[in-house]
Amino acid sequence: MEKPLYKIKTGKAHPLGATVEKCGVNFSVFSRHATGIELLLFIGYDDIEPFQIIQFDPKSNKTFFFWHMFVEGLNPGIHYAYRVDGPWNLSIGHRFDRNKVLIDPYAKGNTNTLWNINTACTPEDNLSSSMRSVVIDTSDYDWENDLPLNKPMNEQVIYEMHVCGFTRSASSCVKNPGTFRGFIEKIPYLKELGITAVELLPVFEFDDKDILRTNDDGLPLTNYWGYSTVSFFAPDSLYCVSPEEGAHVNEFRDMVKALHREGIEVILDVVFNHTNEGNHQGPTFSFKGFDNSIYYHLNPKNKQFYLDYSGCGNTVNCNHPIVEKFIIECLEFWVKEMHIDGFRFDEGSILSRGEDGQPMAYPTVIWDIELSESMLDTKIIAEAWDAAGLYQIGYFPGYRWAEWNGRFRDDIRRFVRGEYCMINQVACRITGSADIYQATGHLPINSINFITCHDGYTLNDLVSYNEKHNLANGEQNRDGINENLSWNCGFEGATDNPEVEKLREKQIKNFTTILFLSQGVPMFTAGDEIRRTQKGNNNAYCQNNDINWFDWTLTEKNKPIFRFFKHMIAFRKNNPILHRSRFFTGEVNEQGFKDIEWHGCKLLNPGWDNPGSRVLAFTLGCFENDIKDIHVMMNMDWMDLDFELPILKNKNWYRMIDTSLNSPDDILEPEKEVLLKKNSYAVKMHSIVVLISK
Repeated sequence: MEKPLYKIKTGKAHPLGATVEKCGVNFSVFSRHATGIELLLFIGYDDIEPFQIIQFDPKSNKTFFFWHMFVEGLNPGIHYAYRVDGPWNLSIGHRFDRNKVLIDPYAKGNTNTLWNINTACTPEDNLSSSMRSVVIDTSDYDWENDLPLNKPMNEQVIYEMHVCGFTRSASSCVKNPGTFRGFIEKIPYLKELGITAVELLPVFEFDDKDILRTNDDGLPLTNYWGYSTVSFFAPDSLYCVSPEEGAHVNEFRDMVKALHREGIEVILDVVFNHTNEGNHQGPTFSFKGFDNSIYYHLNPKNKQFYLDYSGCGNTVNCNHPIVEKFIIECLEFWVKEMHIDGFRFDEGSILSRGEDGQPMAYPTVIWDIELSESMLDTKIIAEAWDAAGLYQIGYFPGYRWAEWNGRFRDDIRRFVRGEYCMINQVACRITGSADIYQATGHLPINSINFITCHDGYTLNDLVSYNEKHNLANGEQNRDGINENLSWNCGFEGATDNPEVEKLREKQIKNFTTILFLSQGVPMFTAGDEIRRTQKGNNNAYCQNNDINWFDWTLTEKNKPIFRFFKHMIAFRKNNPILHRSRFFTGEVNEQGFKDIEWHGCKLLNPGWDNPGSRVLAFTLGCFENDIKDIHVMMNMDWMDLDFELPILKNKNWYRMIDTSLNSPDDILEPEKEVLLKKNSYAVKMHSIVVLISK
């Protein structure tokens, strides 16, 4: 049966995108320099030809530079796209090309069944190989009273992870592996671990079909991490079970609601610094075709080329008013309509660059995000640098913005592998990096502390490899950083040597202990708690295979490490002095302890001026009756050392943690701590001991 043609009305300029209303759908897009726009309607997601093409009349369907129309009787589930006419004038940055079928920048869902990136890079018409957007009614969902959780930032324990990779392996044994629905089945695991928030690698639509190259074995390498966005309002169709039915939004919402039900917040890793349209040789599928000169930074000397502050071919012009509007409305959509609890901004420093590409004193998009009333309780986290050398750790614009603290990662790695001259820096990192944040009026919660993240070694590989092993990426091992501040504990790669393995497990526990004892907000990468390995690959962005997938067999094989993580997280949660909301002040408690006091092997003698020291101890004094004092002794030397213990009044020290011991003695459950009867403790080399007062 032939599809009836729909009637149209003028429609309205706002909101942008395809908005379902009572009697049809309102379509609105922005283009400053277009001369004509067509709306293409498709019945099926894989239909080659549209069943109706509707011209926007500039006289009645255009208000200023917003092109709009209302299609009567149109229902959700219809697929659509655009053709845009305009000047092709590279000297002033115009790339209008009606041969390129475009998806809606505000689309809530897309399908890429027909998509071929190669035809989007050539002059030929690509109707038969283009993506399609789908009309989605975002009001049709029962949230069951769910809302963002709004947990205090200082109480967060963040778990960075990849939605697909978490369940993609056959070892996950879920019904729909690699999807939002498959993810839901593994929430009990997250609940047992004790994390408070998941930070999801990009879930916005990206081009998973783009084959970057093949590796030496001939296997295709694709965009796995997802850091080249195609569509910013749309959950990625690859992670959906029924994207052809327009189920993107609701499948994602099901996951969020299920996580919230278990008290776990959802933070999205978002990429507003560049798009997958790439450089002057890249494809045209959206922004380039709607108004290239507005959405991107162009080379002022020759505007056919792009300024590349992102290292990915193009840079989004974030502080142009129209682009800023797009970013703010996108974020507010994910908060209001998808109940997202927070965002981590990839290469966030690009958000501070003005239209001339230079850093702004008061970048409007950053301050509008910080001050948006819709996002006042939303966590906002910046990767405070970009690929062009802008590095803003400690002075990223705004006050609420937390930052991935790369200095924490590097200083703690150096200390734990046994470098000299690190105790001063380590003391700063443990106190919430007061040296970086306090003078500017920031707080410990501005520091996101991490040892590992998706970009680099896993925690297991950090203690197993001295050199990167990236040949599988097909770039002759040239990609990825060369200096990882790692130590293989005496053997490169996997080994059955029990002594090497014992040392590696101890080092993993050392890193974990410092991470969760430090002020600030701890974050770790999925699989670190079960010794997930990438076989020494420190740049596994293109590996959609077992190099990246979560291996669920390790949950049993490495249960002692999982147990250590689980109890370490619980220890942090149960001791508020480990997650203060303010910096230390030197206040003294009834035991005579300051809120923090520093020591070496001798009390009150940390050895700040001793360049050969690899040891540091500190005492955290409690100020409430039901809170325990904590004493920590860290020995990264090559010999066992005796540490003096502070004298307690009417209390005793109990051993809670000793990373040199085997499980379950390495970390003890509450009320099972071991009473110490001496005024000193022998700390094994490369070990950390934690005591509590009772």
